[in-house]
Amino acid sequence: MKLNKETAELALKEASKTNPGAWISHSHYVAKACKYIASRCNHLSAEQAYLLGLIHDIGRYAGVSSEKHLIDGYRYCMERGWEKAAQICISHAFMIQDINTSIGTFDVSEEDYLFMKQFIENAVYDDYDRLVQLCDALALPTGFCLLEKRFVDVTIRYGFHPSTIDRWKKILDIKSYFEKEIGCSIYALLPGVMENSFC
Repeated sequence: MKLNKETAELALKEASKTNPGAWISHSHYVAKACKYIASRCNHLSAEQAYLLGLIHDIGRYAGVSSEKHLIDGYRYCMERGWEKAAQICISHAFMIQDINTSIGTFDVSEEDYLFMKQFIENAVYDDYDRLVQLCDALALPTGFCLLEKRFVDVTIRYGFHPSTIDRWKKILDIKSYFEKEIGCSIYALLPGVMENSFC
């Protein structure tokens, strides 16, 4: 089964029935942010970026969970032959390639934990991985926002962890990288970002 706009949107629609929630709207905004930024990068496909952003949290179809949604998403995509999407289902949560930098709870088996640990260490990230990591931090369920607002939103929900600041720094580095690529502020490409950030 090929990953395209139809299959990706159908997957998210079906997932919204098994586990409805704000993550669905969040995924749509992540996808749009990925598309807007990728459209200004000569080496990226805006369509591919949109699909990978849309599917990054698809593991939440299986129900409310913490880090389990990462491996659930990986398996969901691998079963359909969506290898890059499968990687991003895990990599989007690890801008630093170290499982110990997780801010969630590993509600998985020991076998799954060890698989994820090795996968994260050995994954070769490209600009699609980095773009989804960035856009995940630019999207609230209500729309686009400043990174700092999302940082606070996530920290309120998950708590402050030893790697929190390092994770923020990494996302800010990725932001700077893409801004050099596109030649302007990423915020210039995100409709309503200021209004949504200060509402």
